Amino acid sequence: MKITKPALILALTGLAACMAQAQGTFPDRPITIVVPYPAGGTSDAQVRMIQEPLGRLLGQPVIVDNKPGASGAVAAGIVARAKPDGYTLLYPNNGVLIAPLLNKKAGYNALKDFKPVSIVTSVPMVLVAHKSVPATDAAGFIQYAKSQPKGLMYASAGTASYGHLATARLAQMAGIKLEHIPYKGEAGTTMAASSGEVQVLLTTPSSAMLGQVAQGNLTLLGVSTEKPSPVVPGAPTLNQAIPGFTSEVWFGLLAPAGTPDQAIARLNAAVVKTMADDSIRARLLPTGALPRTSTPAELAALMKQETAQWDEVITKYNIQAD
Repeated sequence: MKITKPALILALTGLAACMAQAQGTFPDRPITIVVPYPAGGTSDAQVRMIQEPLGRLLGQPVIVDNKPGASGAVAAGIVARAKPDGYTLLYPNNGVLIAPLLNKKAGYNALKDFKPVSIVTSVPMVLVAHKSVPATDAAGFIQYAKSQPKGLMYASAGTASYGHLATARLAQMAGIKLEHIPYKGEAGTTMAASSGEVQVLLTTPSSAMLGQVAQGNLTLLGVSTEKPSPVVPGAPTLNQAIPGFTSEVWFGLLAPAGTPDQAIARLNAAVVKTMADDSIRARLLPTGALPRTSTPAELAALMKQETAQWDEVITKYNIQAD
């Protein structure tokens, strides 16, 4: 049968329309967000906070799946190996970059195995010192630290934790000597700093830690954000005393590498709109977090920058995972 040119054009036009319609159906079934930590933790609480509004915007249910283990590497490996269709996502923090730098058998490459969707939230870090340290700001602390030949001790939630690496980087950029004392969890670090077991602590703000500041056991020296943060009103930024130093814990969404751009764009738009809601901001602020969205390209650039940054710190201080 001979096909006329008008008929061929009509058929191709119809095919193109069908393809466009098919591409525009994402998502057409539930989306799973894999959380690398147990239920009830910070990551889990944030995802469950945005679960319903995000699903409403996407027109599909959002399922939360907790897969803790190996400092987030278990969940990261699951998503890295998932079908790249936009229906299985990872909700990590910066730790997703650190784990494979410390463990070559982590099972994934953070820069090659994922396609960024967006940053979702960020949490600033604060520098506090025991009341015995004669300083009221970061500049005074650095001056005091430089006068101590043996250096000062600082706490972290564990060897190779984010706080460990961030404080090592602060010491490097400030030109001071700090000795690392690892503890098991954030609660232990606050107790250590407030009791004087260690002199300094760089950590995310908590009600317990801010309570110790209010009682006068700890001195708040500064916040790690580029600009003053509403999470700790009135706190000066550390970059005033240490030019270029910033350090925030970010949480974001990653998809498996190879996920179609159309799916990434749809997910990004939904995240940006969800996090622009003032009610979400109001619920996040008491937890120490703030909405912070990005384009996929911006998150990709941040991941590349931080990977190089943490690799340098890990190599310089010969940091190894327990």
